[in-house]
Amino acid sequence: MTLRDFLDRIRTSGRLTVIKEKVNAEYEAPMIAKNTSGPVLFENINGYRAIMNVLGSRDELGAMLNVNRSDIIQSLSGIQPDGEIRVVDSSPTKEVCVEEVDLYSLPIMTHFEKDGGPYITAGIVVSEYEGVTNASIHRLMVVGKNKLAGRLVPPRHTYLLQKEAENNGDPLPVSIVLGPHPAIAFASTTRVGEGKEFNYAAALMGNPVELFECDNGIKTPHSEIVMEGYIYPEERTDEGPFVDITGTYDLVRQEPVITVTKIWHRKDPIYHGILPAGPEHLLMMGVPYEPRIYEAVGEVTKVRNVILTEGGCCYLHAIVQIEKQTEGDAKNAIMAAFAAHTSLKHVIVVDEDIDIFDSDDIEFAMATRVKADSDVMIIPGVRGSSLDPRGASDGTTTKMGIDATKVLAEKEKFERATMPKNIN
Repeated sequence: MTLRDFLDRIRTSGRLTVIKEKVNAEYEAPMIAKNTSGPVLFENINGYRAIMNVLGSRDELGAMLNVNRSDIIQSLSGIQPDGEIRVVDSSPTKEVCVEEVDLYSLPIMTHFEKDGGPYITAGIVVSEYEGVTNASIHRLMVVGKNKLAGRLVPPRHTYLLQKEAENNGDPLPVSIVLGPHPAIAFASTTRVGEGKEFNYAAALMGNPVELFECDNGIKTPHSEIVMEGYIYPEERTDEGPFVDITGTYDLVRQEPVITVTKIWHRKDPIYHGILPAGPEHLLMMGVPYEPRIYEAVGEVTKVRNVILTEGGCCYLHAIVQIEKQTEGDAKNAIMAAFAAHTSLKHVIVVDEDIDIFDSDDIEFAMATRVKADSDVMIIPGVRGSSLDPRGASDGTTTKMGIDATKVLAEKEKFERATMPKNIN
């Protein structure tokens, strides 16, 4: 299965917007994507095709998993990273080989006014060192015709592999994968065991993931475009500013440089770009945490559903729906959610009669079921998210949990009026 197969599927459903006119990679394409609901395919950016908003809504996520949007978390919960991996000798990715690398010729986009430069935003960096592998999406800023500055976040796996290679005086070989099947991109954002990202993707797809070997030895999934290269020891440059999930600019840092030595791509390739702070960015960052919260809450009470809300950047705010059994269940659920996703800042727990996909219904639960002196938990001085602009300089924050569930002994007071189903 490929990205093209997935796009054909959503095209048939009528959810794909196609832009045939020539579009500029600097600001114009990102602006169109920001103002378009659902996936948008550009037919001509620098002579290339490009896709944005591939997983830009829960409808597309559901289509990837063959489930309804409301069943995504139940579908993801319990999936193990044990799918089959096959190493193959050939790949459609190798239809064209480019050895004179010029990143500026590609439809790599500049998204916002203060961006440090054009950014690859959907690039899966696959790395391997001394038998340990990793695949994860990193933002990559173009700093030369064949040079990228990669934001490697400590202490995540790519960062650790690069540091180990650097300490030994070795270059770290990498491939940068653009435009695989969306399940592979999604899997690369999910915290799974070391080197298990492609196994998880295979489990999500229900089919083996095939890998082919690049010239630098990195085994890579079939995709539209693959760049291969190296991170050489001690080579660093300024990276940023870049707009992260909160829609605010991240810091400029000294980050490692990736030297791209070769590019492989399909004939007429489709470049994949993710709009920073856009719906695809938010959902791919947040949804992988939802089953972790779901499973953790399920250890302390009967959980029905979980979402990380778009208003909370799909990262900082969680709504947890439970079937309350005893008083105190909601507070236990709050603590379990914070433990499962340490970047969470605010958690609201609601009953099964509240639609967690409807912000008005959430507000209704808060308005009618919350008594602040007994139902609000304030937890100061705990680890927060580095992406939260309101966090303290030492990385701590204050978290809040809200029990917006009914008082069991007074359930009749909270019964919601309904219309009769049949009127004679």
